[in-house]
Amino acid sequence: MKPFFSIIVPCCNVEQYIRESLDSVAGQTFAGWECILGVEDSKDRTLEIAREYAAKDARFKVFTGPRSGSCSASRNTGMDMAAGEYVIFLDGDDTIADGSLQAIHDKIAEHPGADIYPCAMPVIDEVHGGEMPLRDNYPAGFSGELTGPEATLMIYKRRRDPCPMLQLSVFRREHLVANGLKCLYGMKRQDSEFAPRALYLAKRVIPIHVPFYLYRVRSGSISTLAKKTDYFLKDYAAILKSLLAFHAKVSAEPGFDRRISACWARHWLTWIFYYWFSARAIRGTPRAHRVEMLQRMFADGFGDFDALVRAASRPRRVAAPFVKLFARHPSLAWLSDAFFRFVYNPLAGLREG
Repeated sequence: MKPFFSIIVPCCNVEQYIRESLDSVAGQTFAGWECILGVEDSKDRTLEIAREYAAKDARFKVFTGPRSGSCSASRNTGMDMAAGEYVIFLDGDDTIADGSLQAIHDKIAEHPGADIYPCAMPVIDEVHGGEMPLRDNYPAGFSGELTGPEATLMIYKRRRDPCPMLQLSVFRREHLVANGLKCLYGMKRQDSEFAPRALYLAKRVIPIHVPFYLYRVRSGSISTLAKKTDYFLKDYAAILKSLLAFHAKVSAEPGFDRRISACWARHWLTWIFYYWFSARAIRGTPRAHRVEMLQRMFADGFGDFDALVRAASRPRRVAAPFVKLFARHPSLAWLSDAFFRFVYNPLAGLREG
């Protein structure tokens, strides 16, 4: 029987958490699911435990792979293997709430055929203790239907962030397949590249607000290990290169809403300014490394960057040439650092927050 949900779970060195994660799937009252476990080379018993669950319940399916440094490879392979109508992304150290699959199924049955059903996410902070406020990108009382661009603008207005977490939504598999949506291989922040594209390209988005994904902030995770600005620098160079190209492509299409460009410009240019030119970045990351990573981003030229800058606020348009100077003329990179340190950063903090 074809499953309704395909739950894709990347796993690597999560022996401490994986039983709780898989028990949260196995214990669901709604039975129409398959759980695809992508286990990368681990130093603990993660693979042994995954195979144990597969041996007891055929709905659990295991594949293995080499260590890649991120969830991307396992998620991509999992999408290729998925047979369900809808796809859920679950990390091996997180869980889903009791009864949540039934609640999501019932909501989808009421409003079938959407490409994305955004849900809500309880967040448990194991580093500082306690539960954080429920994360929901859409107003709690909103129950309407949106296009992808409308959904992008709504969550940007609500959270100043047009890049929803990958795990926060249930995706129609055909939407992912038809648009060739895959995660960038080896990226630790692959959500930041995948999620805005998947959302924008959706024809129908219906927020259902079901609190289903229990996200765990824990010591030793990728996010909590990132204590230096250059931890994600290589990743963001690749991610931004992809996103700038995506904007250039879709913004040239008929009927494109220019407000989308403005919200992407505010968010993505701020990533560049922070990861390359904040006081913390200038102080903590060697200039040569920042130059190299920025040159990687602009390996195909500045056309895609310029297309986004044209939609940006005046302060960001003024700052953009100093980004290009930094990449084009490394011998003058100190001038760009000085501009951001003494001019842009202080003024941006006052005027733009």
